[in-house]
Order: sequence, then C-alpha cells, then structure tokens
Amino acid sequence: MSKIELQATENLKGAIAGAFHQCMETGALPQAEIPDFTVETPTDSTHGDRASNAAMVGAKAFRMPPRKIAEAIQKNVDLSGTYFDRCEIAGPGFLNFFFSRRFYGDVIKEILRAGPEYGRSDFGKKEKVMVEFVSANPTGPMHMGNARGGALGDCLASVLDAAGYQAYREFYINDYGAQIEKFGRSLGARYIQLYKGEDAVEFPEDGYHGDDIRERAKGFADIHGDKYLNVPAEERDQALIDYALPKNIEKMRADLEKYRIVYDKWFAESTLHKDGELEEAIQRLTDRGMTYQKDGALWYKATAIGGEKDEVLIRQDGTSTYFAADIAYHYNKFVKRGFDRVINIWGADHHGHVARMKGAMDALGIGGDRLDIILIQLVRLVSGGQIVRMSKRTGKMIQLADLLDEVPVDAARFFFNLREASSQLDFDMDLAVKRDNQNPVYYVQYAYARICSLLKNLAEEGIKPRPCTDEELALLTRPEETELIRQLSVCTGEIIASARDYDPARMMRYLIALATTFHKFYTACRVKGERESLMQARLNLCVATSIVLKNILTMFKITAPEAM
Repeated sequence: MSKIELQATENLKGAIAGAFHQCMETGALPQAEIPDFTVETPTDSTHGDRASNAAMVGAKAFRMPPRKIAEAIQKNVDLSGTYFDRCEIAGPGFLNFFFSRRFYGDVIKEILRAGPEYGRSDFGKKEKVMVEFVSANPTGPMHMGNARGGALGDCLASVLDAAGYQAYREFYINDYGAQIEKFGRSLGARYIQLYKGEDAVEFPEDGYHGDDIRERAKGFADIHGDKYLNVPAEERDQALIDYALPKNIEKMRADLEKYRIVYDKWFAESTLHKDGELEEAIQRLTDRGMTYQKDGALWYKATAIGGEKDEVLIRQDGTSTYFAADIAYHYNKFVKRGFDRVINIWGADHHGHVARMKGAMDALGIGGDRLDIILIQLVRLVSGGQIVRMSKRTGKMIQLADLLDEVPVDAARFFFNLREASSQLDFDMDLAVKRDNQNPVYYVQYAYARICSLLKNLAEEGIKPRPCTDEELALLTRPEETELIRQLSVCTGEIIASARDYDPARMMRYLIALATTFHKFYTACRVKGERESLMQARLNLCVATSIVLKNILTMFKITAPEAM
C-alpha cells in the first residue's frame, strides 16, 4: 500500500488499541489482554473504507457479546490525528471506519509529489529474483505459447521490480543434446535434397519438417554451394548447425525485442557442459548421497526424497540427460550466481516436471521452496468467432512474428495478461485491432489521452494546474471524486499483491477499473467552467490519475499516447 494507506491503517490500529485501553480504564470493558485484531479494506465500499474484527475477536477475552464490545469501542475511539472521521457498527459487531476529507487530499498530494515513482515500494527488500521465460527451442520459430509466456514473464519481472525486488530476466538456450543433433540431421537432409532431389535421401522420421529448415539449408547452400555434399554426415550436419543456430537465435532475439522484451542474459545450455558445471552439480548430488551406479548408468536417488521414481543422470554411453542439464542449470542459478528465488514460466505440458525439479533442489540442499514454477495454459487465437491457426499474410501457422505483424504490440502485451496463467486464454484478434472502448487497452489508453487533451486545451486558454491547499482538495466530495481517489490510493498495494501472487493480470484488471472510474468522474464532474478553487482541485485529481495510468502502462511497456 501507499505511504498514506499504510499510515492510515497503522494509525487506525493504534486508535482501536487506545480505545480498548480507555474502555478498560473507565470500566466499560473488564481488564483483559487486548486481542489480536485485524484492519482490512472491505470489498464493498458501502461497508466503510476500513473494517476491523476487534470486537468479534474480543468476545472471549472480555466475556461479552461482540456488539457490546463494539459499542464501547465506538464510544471511546479517538480518531483525531487519523485519516478517519467516523465509526459505524455493522451486524453482530463489525467496526466500519470512513475516511476523512484529509485522506483524499493527502493521496492526491502524495501522487503529485512522487510522480513516476508512485506505486513503487520496498516490499521485496531487494531480494534477488530471476524470471526465466520463453526459453523456446532454437530449432524453430516461436509459437503462441511463447507469446503468452513472453508477455507474462516480462510483465511479472516489471511488477517484481516495482515491488522492491531485484528482478532479472533470462532466456535459456537449449543448444545442446538430442534436439540439436536432430536439427543438424534435418538441415543435412534438406541440403542434400537441394542438389539431388527429394528422393535422394530419406528425411529423418523424427526430424523438423518446417519451411524454416528448408530456408536455412538454402541459405547455407547459397554461401557454400555443394562443398558439403560428399563430406561425412557429422561434419556436414555440424557445419549446418553452426550456420543456422546463431541465425535462429538472432531471429528470436529480434522478434522478442519487437515484442519489447530485452533479457539480462541469454544463457546457453552448452556452457554448462563446456565449463564443467554439469559435473560439479552431479558431484554435489553424489557428495550428498543422492546418486548411485546401476546398469552402467548414473542414477539420481529421487525416491529418497519422495520422488515417484529414480532418474538417470548419465546414460550408459556417457551422455547426460536433459534432466541432468536442468539440475545443473538451476545449480548455476542458485549456487553460482546467488539468486534468492527463481521463477520459471513453463508450458502446461511440463506439469510432471515441476515436482522433479523442486525435489532436485531439495536434494542439492538448495531448497525446493526457493524455486517457483508458473505453468501457462493454452492460447487460442480467435477471429470472427472462429479459431485461427493460419496467418493472413503468410498462409502458414501463426507464429509470434506473424502475430506482431497483425496486431499492435500494445494489444498483444495487454491481452496476454488479461487472465491468470492458469486459465486458458482466447485471444480475440478482431478486438485487439479495434480503436474503440470495446478494446480494453484502447479504453485504458484513451483515459490517459483524455486527460492529456484536457490539460492541453486548458493550457491554450492560459489555465494550468497549480498546487492546491488542503481546503481546496477538501472540495472533492462527490462520490465520483472520492471513488477515483480511493482507486488511486490502492495502486501500490495492487502492485505488491500482483508481485506476491505472481499475477500481472491483477494490474490489468486494476487499469481497467481505474479507467472506468475516471471516465465516470469525467462525465459527472465538470472541470472547465467551475469556480477556480474547485476547478484546480479537479485538475489536480486529473493529473494524479494520469500519473498512475502512465506509471502502470510504462511499467508494462505499453505506450501511453497523449492523443488518440
């Protein structure tokens, strides 16, 4: 919560505690230990701005009905010096408190004073957190799952940063092992077919069949001609890998940068093998008694810590498994680079791997509770009420690059965060390109642009916002005004909750709610034409709203246009 919200809550707790003491001193309540009560924000604002269960939890200690305790507290609570001016009793003894005029004015002043920093906090205490996301196989183009994971991961890192964590973005490049070998065989087959025809060589049954493989083979041939036709297959495949893999990775990097995602590090799996870190991680497991030899292979003793079955780390032929590399990678994250917490964003098809990886962290002595894994559900592209799989531009299966050609980046980043990762998402491509209030990102951006337009028009008339006195801000008494200020006041708390729950979608809901509340205010409360004091108070409120809208849009790398 914001400084004002925090102060309001803490002061109210003190006032309630003081009321208990006063009640016991006057004999309104018997002597007893003050119960552990809470102060919360009601979901329904008609129930007050803050509510406390103090009387309800005090029934046992004071041996009195909660209602009687509530009446005693209401009579004795001193709200002077707090942000509250009245207390009401509801139901069997709930205490509801209502903000004073001072609260609303101070919220506006806090926002105007903080500017771009409003909403940020030190909640995370600078904890070092890595968010690893997308990490798509570099053997082919990125798909819709990667698009959703990209928006989620990048926005989550931004939320964590705003909430006071040290957030770090990473892409894990699977550039080693069986999939790369398959990539090379696929490229090699297409290369030979360019010169000898489709029937000259059998394409690998499990190979990559995409057009991108043909294109890379053709690009290689344009440079080297038939030079690699008659060399050993391993040499040919490796040459093709060395040519195609960097190009694929660079294409990924470019597509993601177009998506406004810039990573702190692109970490190559191959470095784990080259630098000996895989062996180091396995040795740590061995030293902790978590490995054994069987049938010429090295096994991880997963069942010793509750796993369903033991797992092979090193095969009979001496090659490592994907699971071994994954363990080594996380060993690198926690032990080598010192991250306090790691968040992985994976597709839902990795569900079975979650417990395995958390268990492996326990086995390493790192602690599986420091590894959090978010599984993202499927995305369906929808247009005209029908599921869309083919790009209008290319006539091929829609990839991330195609999507960004067909819908604005702002809409893509916003839409992919409209629902929690655990929910399946229907991405409405028609809605994403609409320029009206049905489109949620347009609706939010229009609220910001509306304020900018108002300020510009008034400036042309020589009217500019100025700092207001407490008395002027106290003029903001209409329900549309106070509700808007309440929305602004919870921004910091929403960011904290979004970071705590790994739920950037919460901030999109907040943006939509804030825009809705502003539009209602703007319709109901005239700015220009009112007496100067009220006009300036409303102008201050408009500026404060624009700050919060822009701060969150900017945090999510969504543009805040000044005109639409």
